[in-house]
Amino acid sequence: MHIDIVPNRASTPTILLRESYREGDKVKKRTLANLSSLSMDKVELIRMVLRGDSLAPVAEIFENVSSVHHGHVQAVHGAMKWLGMDKLIGTKPSSERDLVLAMVAARVIEPDSKLATTRWWKNTSLPVVFGVTGAGEEDLYAAMDWLVDRQDVIEKKLATRHLREGGLVLYDLSSSYVEGTHCPLAFRGYNRDGKKGKLQVNYGLLTNPEGIPVAISAFPGNTSDSKTVMTQIDKLRGDFGIGEMVLVGDRGMISQSHIESFQKEEGIDWITALKSGSIRKLINDDSLQLGLFDEKNLFEFTHPDYPGERLIACKNHDLAKHRRHNRQSLLDATLVELNKIKKSVDAGRLTDKDKIGVRVGKIINKYKMSKHIELTITDTALAWEIKQDNVREEQSLDGIYIIRTSICSDKMSSADAVRSYKSLSNVERAFRSMKSIDLEVRPIYHRLENRVRAHLFLCMLSYYVKWHMMEAWRPLIFADEDKEAKKTRDPVAPAQRSDRAQQKAASKQLEDGTKVQSFQSLLKSLSTIVQNECRYKKPGDRSPTFMMDTIPSKEQQRAFDLLATITM
Repeated sequence: MHIDIVPNRASTPTILLRESYREGDKVKKRTLANLSSLSMDKVELIRMVLRGDSLAPVAEIFENVSSVHHGHVQAVHGAMKWLGMDKLIGTKPSSERDLVLAMVAARVIEPDSKLATTRWWKNTSLPVVFGVTGAGEEDLYAAMDWLVDRQDVIEKKLATRHLREGGLVLYDLSSSYVEGTHCPLAFRGYNRDGKKGKLQVNYGLLTNPEGIPVAISAFPGNTSDSKTVMTQIDKLRGDFGIGEMVLVGDRGMISQSHIESFQKEEGIDWITALKSGSIRKLINDDSLQLGLFDEKNLFEFTHPDYPGERLIACKNHDLAKHRRHNRQSLLDATLVELNKIKKSVDAGRLTDKDKIGVRVGKIINKYKMSKHIELTITDTALAWEIKQDNVREEQSLDGIYIIRTSICSDKMSSADAVRSYKSLSNVERAFRSMKSIDLEVRPIYHRLENRVRAHLFLCMLSYYVKWHMMEAWRPLIFADEDKEAKKTRDPVAPAQRSDRAQQKAASKQLEDGTKVQSFQSLLKSLSTIVQNECRYKKPGDRSPTFMMDTIPSKEQQRAFDLLATITM
């Protein structure tokens, strides 16, 4: 007996159980049964029985010794392989290098403390893939100490990869709060995390124009932004050997004293922006003609107070409307709260000038409207008046910003200068990713200065891997794939998503009907690919084990294929 599969044009094939027999010299077939209603799996089993194969339930032949999550580890490990992270961290193989690579991968997948990391990664294939099976918390700390000694060498390699002579270099400063009081870098300063009363550590990030991180520097928590700039110039020139550069920093980063220092040296150009007080001064002395914004949203001019510089005035009309609306909303909210206090004062329930002042001060500080409200407080009365002149003066600046740069117009157009300044958003994106659930740079628990520096550097290296993974996965995640449009679109107008990106965001689906993912949800989806350790089941015998991975789905395989497009 045998199985015959008979094609049936556009319909499903007919599956027949047949028997061959002989009539004289002729071999004939007769059909014993029509098996077309059976699945192909069952048909194949019947075929195996007819062949004489021995069949038994899988559970009686094999047993699954253990299973660990594998797909997300495979994805990150693959990305790190394409990036050459092993050669970047250290040219020679070592246990320290393996541990550092494992910590970078772990922070991309599930950032946690060192103790927690060595516990959760045992449920994954990460220890085996990176060769760190058996590593404990103290081993990770020792590897961090080894890494921080190599930071300068690694950053030089990154600079060689991603910075070029005469190119743009982005720089910005952020901070993260510290748990504890014994870290020598921890001080009170301008808190960007909204954690009142917490000590913090500042850190500056250097990136290329696309936001690929190149170097990170740790500073005491009370260090102002501008005081860190010259250290980065020294690093770019002294450590990275870059003689000519264009440094891009925000208005609080590159100060007038820095500009005067840059002008004394050759090869340093810069792009920054004027502060609101300087813009107001230009408007008051009629150097900035606001009427020109009626015809265009960008124009260039010069001013004797800024010799040798180009000033590029921009006005975002949508931003102006937003700020005007926001200011009025804050004023209205302030007046509502002040009226509540006034009712208490008028009714005699609240008296004494100092007590009234404390209540009013909380409201004014909450909405930050003191510059627009003039208060009159006595022991038995409360009154106020809106400073309409102040409001109108501030409204005149709504949506206006002025880029200042030393780059001559034949090297960079006005529009490109504005785009270059706005590229600082790439550094802000890095800070957001490092601080959020993606990499969790904060809070900082380390007490030793070198451990803090190593922690920050590990987070930067993890973002380096994540940045490249996100770029490769743009077609699968909530990201705009039309990157070229950014280079030519109106630099002042609000950023617009491409039609394809808007469709992805609205439908939550790709063109093939699969769901659009976030970076983290895509990693979690890949984690459903598990690595099984199996063995033959033999009574009284311990057979050697073998590994068997889950077969990736079509969507999962596409994610792996896209990672193979990563280049250094």
